[in-house]
Amino acid sequence: MIPEIQNLYNVWEPNRISKTKKSSQISFKDLTNSIISTGPFYFYIIDFFDMSVSHTSPAISEIHGFDCDTVSFNEILDAIHPDDVEFVAKAEKFSMDFFYKKIGHEKMLNYKISYSFRFRLKNGDYTLFNHQSLMLSMDDNGGLGKSLNIHTRIDHLSTLNTFKVSFIGLNGEPSFMNLNPDEENQELKEFSKREIDIIKLIGNGLSNAEIAEKLFISVLTVKKHRNNILAKSDSKNTAQLIKNCILQGII
Repeated sequence: MIPEIQNLYNVWEPNRISKTKKSSQISFKDLTNSIISTGPFYFYIIDFFDMSVSHTSPAISEIHGFDCDTVSFNEILDAIHPDDVEFVAKAEKFSMDFFYKKIGHEKMLNYKISYSFRFRLKNGDYTLFNHQSLMLSMDDNGGLGKSLNIHTRIDHLSTLNTFKVSFIGLNGEPSFMNLNPDEENQELKEFSKREIDIIKLIGNGLSNAEIAEKLFISVLTVKKHRNNILAKSDSKNTAQLIKNCILQGII
């Protein structure tokens, strides 16, 4: 195993679940509702106890050329662009620290982690993918169990990586977007469930009046939310907001 890939294992190793521990699990409804795809994608489940891969979708063969029945986690990791492996390791460590040191590891089942990096295609070229991961189970001590990983090709939306990490809240939890894994004491820009709902409705093309009617709030309240969302996301306009949110797996 090359040293860069070993760095990824070093991030996950201390937090692996014990088979003897009782585990908590995310519900199937929350799981299906959280999956966002804006291009060709595939998924698999990684078991952090033995780093085995299961339930791999056949699309991984079309995209990477891997056999969905026999592909290993090492093969998937080896397909990451060599220049992006360091960022992936930083993003994973940052994610672990975010939950274990900032908001509590028990909330990990209520979040989707999202960031992007370059992956090798079947023809040998590299292109930009969005990575989304949802922890499916954990033990009572916060050890990692199984995670659903979704990789979506997004080079039709952008070829430039933001090198940022987003945490999308489920079950009413707030979301935190565009965080820099190189900044330890950065401001956490919190997006409420209502703000995320409005972002999704904007992405569906609804006007302020239509959003107000759907959410049973006033048009003025919608406008205030829109202005707050643009400011928090550092977006100059709605078009930039929607593009950024698509890249982050929100809509």
